[in-house]
Amino acid sequence: MIPSSREPHRCIPGCQICHQLVRCCCGRLIKEHSFYRSNAGGNPSGDMPGSEVWTAENHTVKSSTDAYGTIDFQGGSQTSKAKYVRLSSDSKVEDILHLMVEEWRMQLPKLIISVHGGKQKFDLHPHIKEALSRGLVKVATTTGSWIFTEGLNDGVAEHIGDALQENSSYLNQKVCTVGIAPWGVVEGRQDLIGRNIVVPYQALLTPLSKLHVLNSLHSHFILVDDGTVGRHGAEVSIRKDLESRICLQQIHSRTGKRIPIVALILEGGPSTILRVFEYLQQNPPVPVVVCEGSGRAADLLAYVYKHTESQG
Repeated sequence: MIPSSREPHRCIPGCQICHQLVRCCCGRLIKEHSFYRSNAGGNPSGDMPGSEVWTAENHTVKSSTDAYGTIDFQGGSQTSKAKYVRLSSDSKVEDILHLMVEEWRMQLPKLIISVHGGKQKFDLHPHIKEALSRGLVKVATTTGSWIFTEGLNDGVAEHIGDALQENSSYLNQKVCTVGIAPWGVVEGRQDLIGRNIVVPYQALLTPLSKLHVLNSLHSHFILVDDGTVGRHGAEVSIRKDLESRICLQQIHSRTGKRIPIVALILEGGPSTILRVFEYLQQNPPVPVVVCEGSGRAADLLAYVYKHTESQG
């Protein structure tokens, strides 16, 4: 069983002015913690601000997964459903892969396409959008790929969803598009709590919300919980480890050939450049495809590549 929920059992307030209005280091208002309510508004921790550093290991309690099932996306022109699970940020990738293959009945891919880039909305030139759409669908369907994104309806994951939708008539099979997202940034996540349930989900943001809705064109979601709210990063380690674990699987036992991976870069910022560097440092290096013209990090990487001498 995959551990999932991380309920805060202690908080570290940023100051001592009215605990109800102060945010804990986990990102929640202190009054939102269950122990605050049980203490009838008393000092929930007794800690002086700055006395220790908040960590998921020391300030949350794990329990068995309490959010998994099927998301039934509402309001689109086509019906769309996706499997999902909430899991702890220190879950074993062996357990996650077992869930995907044995419980979700996903066939092991012949290729992993790991897409990285901007988390916020950005525009793509129509020519780039068209090339991405045709190329991605062709590769995904001919190779039986799994596509990994952050799964949120913003930035690069939204463009991947649009690309698959625009060429859906050419798809002769369902593409496994896996969104690996932080649980704490998902709009409407409380509706997802329940064991083996079917959840109607509206992919609409609450006005002024800093959270993100899930992209309805993904087929599976792994929602990573590290006990924080409104913060990205919980998913990074699990995604890296899961990709590495899948690449150890053999496509054919007779040949011993393992599942390859390729990274696709659209726009992005400093964290995208860091991930590219990590891919190229692996042994063997992971091939990286950069979409020049998509903006920011992708354009910078393309410029550096074209102006780097053959000796590096």
